[in-house]
Amino acid sequence: MDELATHHSSMYQKSEELFTRAQRSIPGGVNSPVRAFKSVGGTPIFIQKAKGAYLYDEDGNRYIDYINSWGPMILGHAYEPLTKAIKEKVLDSTSFGTPTELEIEMAELIKSMTPNVDLIRMVNSGTEACMSALRLARGFTRKNKFIKFEGCYHGHADAFLVKAGSGLATFNIQTVPGVTGGVACDTLTAPYNNLPAVAKLVSENENEIAAIIIEPVAGNMGCIPPLPGYLEGLREICDKENIVLIFDEVMTGFRLAQGGAQERFKINADLVTYGKVIGGGMPVGAFGGKKEIMQQIAPLGNVYQAGTLSGNPIAMIAGYTFLKALQQNPSIYTELEDKTNYLYNGLNKVLKGSGLPYVINQAGSMISIHFSDQPVIDFATSASSNTQTFSKFFHAMLNKGIYLPPSAFESWFVCNALSKEDIDYTVDAAKESLDEISAQQ
Repeated sequence: MDELATHHSSMYQKSEELFTRAQRSIPGGVNSPVRAFKSVGGTPIFIQKAKGAYLYDEDGNRYIDYINSWGPMILGHAYEPLTKAIKEKVLDSTSFGTPTELEIEMAELIKSMTPNVDLIRMVNSGTEACMSALRLARGFTRKNKFIKFEGCYHGHADAFLVKAGSGLATFNIQTVPGVTGGVACDTLTAPYNNLPAVAKLVSENENEIAAIIIEPVAGNMGCIPPLPGYLEGLREICDKENIVLIFDEVMTGFRLAQGGAQERFKINADLVTYGKVIGGGMPVGAFGGKKEIMQQIAPLGNVYQAGTLSGNPIAMIAGYTFLKALQQNPSIYTELEDKTNYLYNGLNKVLKGSGLPYVINQAGSMISIHFSDQPVIDFATSASSNTQTFSKFFHAMLNKGIYLPPSAFESWFVCNALSKEDIDYTVDAAKESLDEISAQQ
């Protein structure tokens, strides 16, 4: 990497030592691939703690955080009512493996906030939620194939790792060893935001498609909103062809609105999946939807799904406290959008003055910059953007105390703890970073 993408060793000395140590015990030194900084170069930063809108690393550096644990920290890090509730609940034990009243209260709260969810089952991650929802859709329809979209990521279950964007795009992994051809052949892929391609697949696989699964706002090829009429078109196809429409709301659920993308775009999905947002950042997920479909899950039906830690009391109290705060303060969503619009306008101004080609995509409090000279509406247009320029921008911003996702293929997330001064500082840092990049070219 050039000097712009090289960390100042004095600034990141402890992180560099920890990364060297980590690689001796952990594959690649990380427990989730994008954390390795492989696509942007350099050494990953090891975080010690976080509060509000800020991360603090092992070297004592402070960063304004635009990852927010990949979405769930809507109210900022270490939100006091949430941490207090966890501390109190943990004294009762960390796990029971039995039913609790809190699980019922959590399910009732989610149903009260989310349109079109009759029943909901707790799991432990977004991957598990999407995997279970797909199995359920297949069991309900008695069909095997499903459609996903190029660049959409639904966790690392085998069936989803076909043209899965995000981490796979970051590492340029096109085919995944360990995923059998038999599994992959039931996975049909179409470009995002392309209805004719979906109609063609449905026609070519008549009465064989169980489900269409989609991120209603893509967040794993950068932020890419749906084009007008796109989600409506998918709903129409699913209704006509007896296909289960699954919204993967691991990122968008409770972030774009209380009722997530279903509420924001006024589209009802048949099944919805959630992830870390519903646990305030704890390892948790859920899938839910229409009663006639959800009743196929064991013990009511024959579609099997289970988990010892599903409905874990610590995750449940965290999620309940967090979602209750969102429900009781609906103005949070207006505040979040106002802050993200303010960030958008500031970044747009400095990028316009940089002379570099760029696109800023935004949906609510999700936003991303693509260094591209064409609209970014799907994986192909996202992948054609200049990732080298993004890497330089990432490191220049990091060195100024701004923590962006370490990949051009990830959405940024804004939290409500972010102040106007934080955003002004971010925009100023972006201008300085862009000036540095331009001076090198």
